Amino acid sequence: MKRKVSVITTGGTIASKPIESGLLNSGAITGEELAALCQLPEEIEIKIIDLFQLPSMHIGFSEMMKIREVILSEFNDPEVSGIVVTHGTDSLEETAYFLDLTVDDERTVVITGSQRSPFEVGSDVFSNLSNSILVASEPATYGSGTVVVFNERIYSAKYVRKVHSSNLQAFDVFGHGYLGIIDSGMVRVYQKPVNREVYMDIREIPKVDIVKCYSGATGGIIDALVKEGSKGIILEGVGRGQVSPHMMPSIQQAVNHGVTVVVTTSAEEGRVYPVYDYLGSAADLMRAGVILGGDYNSKKARIKVAILLASKLDIDSRSFDN
Repeated sequence: MKRKVSVITTGGTIASKPIESGLLNSGAITGEELAALCQLPEEIEIKIIDLFQLPSMHIGFSEMMKIREVILSEFNDPEVSGIVVTHGTDSLEETAYFLDLTVDDERTVVITGSQRSPFEVGSDVFSNLSNSILVASEPATYGSGTVVVFNERIYSAKYVRKVHSSNLQAFDVFGHGYLGIIDSGMVRVYQKPVNREVYMDIREIPKVDIVKCYSGATGGIIDALVKEGSKGIILEGVGRGQVSPHMMPSIQQAVNHGVTVVVTTSAEEGRVYPVYDYLGSAADLMRAGVILGGDYNSKKARIKVAILLASKLDIDSRSFDN
């Protein structure tokens, strides 16, 4: 029986070509050209949808929404076993989590890319794409939501991060492990997410920004973002969720202005939590009306806040318990 996989291409290194300068032109190769070079089982049928030819840092919420629309349209076909989205790696983890929160289907959405172009020695283009198609067509992965497939591993969209700028082992999940592997063309699933959240009633997505906290930081950036119209601000604090005390007046003003402010941690693992009580601590931030962001990193917290605001839903610390 044929298994049908839709492949949506959006550009990135996986679809790049070298130009006269010796640098790469991102998104220059079509999906048909890529798929033609993949060795796949005969029982898998591929449908190519060339959506964008963009570097991944050119993909924002508007483009993510268009990718989502195509995915939902493809899933209207009951014969589609799963979907693969090819994407540049720099913002891949953000698009993956956006889709994980906004696509409600048991079938799997796989996001993949590459660290090397199709024309470089040791390119990971074809292994990543072939493995992603196998994962998307594999019923054992159903119920996992959106996943990232890279370097023969399957990662949960919520926790995956790009951890290396150039190495083929570009993505990892600290503290949670990967969901499975692809070994010699066989998909092996070891675990799945316990809790899944999906928000389908999304309206206009508001402006949500990230502010990195560091020693001696002041609140000038926060003031500017509020003036610029930010509806949400993610503070990337340190440790258990601490920020510079010099930021507190601006943080309080932002909360008073109606901006949703969430604090996360720059640590690779662990949750923000009110352990200390001093100016700029997590407890102090809570008194100011800041929401604790659990174990979310700043990028994933930004995606979630934007979607919750777009869904007209209340946001509090319980929003980051899952």
